[in-house]
Amino acid sequence: MAVKGDRSETFLPVPEQMERIGMGAVEIVRKEELAKKLDRSRRDGVPLRIKVGFDPSAADIHLGHTVLLRKMRHFQDLGHEVIFLIGDFTGRIGDPTGMSRTRPQLGLEQIKENARTYRKQAMKILDRKRIRVVQNSRWLSKLGADGFIDLASRFTVARMLERDDFSKRYSGQQSIGIHEFLYPLAQAYDSVHLRADVEMGGTDQTFNLLMGREIMRSFGLDPQVVLTMPLLVGTDGVEKMSKSLGNFIGIEEPAREIFGKIMSISDDLMLRYYELCTNIQPSELADLRKNLASGRVHPKQTKENLAKTLVAEFHGPRAAAAAAREFERIFVGKGKPDEVREFVLPRSREPIWLPGLLVRLDLARSRGEARRLVEQGGVYLDGRRIEDAEMEISASSPKEHLFRVGKRKFARLVIH
Repeated sequence: MAVKGDRSETFLPVPEQMERIGMGAVEIVRKEELAKKLDRSRRDGVPLRIKVGFDPSAADIHLGHTVLLRKMRHFQDLGHEVIFLIGDFTGRIGDPTGMSRTRPQLGLEQIKENARTYRKQAMKILDRKRIRVVQNSRWLSKLGADGFIDLASRFTVARMLERDDFSKRYSGQQSIGIHEFLYPLAQAYDSVHLRADVEMGGTDQTFNLLMGREIMRSFGLDPQVVLTMPLLVGTDGVEKMSKSLGNFIGIEEPAREIFGKIMSISDDLMLRYYELCTNIQPSELADLRKNLASGRVHPKQTKENLAKTLVAEFHGPRAAAAAAREFERIFVGKGKPDEVREFVLPRSREPIWLPGLLVRLDLARSRGEARRLVEQGGVYLDGRRIEDAEMEISASSPKEHLFRVGKRKFARLVIH
């Protein structure tokens, strides 16, 4: 870590910084350039400027987002200046990365609200005292027509169509909005304006990040180093973590939900989560791999430690301990949670249709999903599996029912 002095900062030796920076990274373009920048930084006592952009297209952060945030924290801990760039201007264009069609444009108010929530949640990982938060509307809005024409002249359509998602859409005769070409150009200009030494992003951002190098050169600037981080695989062990796929772990989910979801991942994926989602040191991770392979440590205990670590980071140590006890009681002792949401309904001669009831109990998002959950054998009533997706629950007399969906969702229905 950097040690502050009167005039400058003394940084860790370059090899040690390179090891910490490179942990978990997919690619560094180029490593020799990064080593030179770090050497100059150490010699002059001037921290590097590390740029990471986030378009606030959604409000909530999941564990996949924290991979980049944690690498930002690594740079902070090494004494460098981390720039948290909120893409309130680029967010209105819409990042075309990975899109098979034009992304819907967001309204300014929605972007502002998402940005507030995103920034607040991100500070659970980052050191708020050592970060510079900027919004790219401050300079991109002032660029004007002349500025964008000049910027667009620095790149060709042919090069733009080399981008995989643009290429697929073009060959498939799917529309590409002209404004979508402006997105990577605007992102690249952010690097010009900020004089970035390093820009980071997921592997799906490689094209945009490399464009930043080219545009910086065209402005006569030393090109930024590009560091790409992997896309975290979700709890299903197959697809990248995504809310739309339902395989995500939200950092603001209840502690017991985070704990349970971590315990559900595979043993192989567990080590990847340790590497990308915790502050484990390279030597500690190597020892953990060896001990698991030799049988010195048990995978279940190792996974519990991972779950406690992550829950403690987002909810505190006491919540982590409580979540661990509850998990042990429910899944080992076959009990039920201490706190179960309770829903009270008045008596009625009319029975209650199960799919609609599961939606009312917040155990399913829709009636269609409720039916699928029953068909998949994941719905229990008072400890017994429900097999009829169209069954009806009698509401003619006072009674209580305990519903469970999957392993972690409970709700109590009280009819009075």
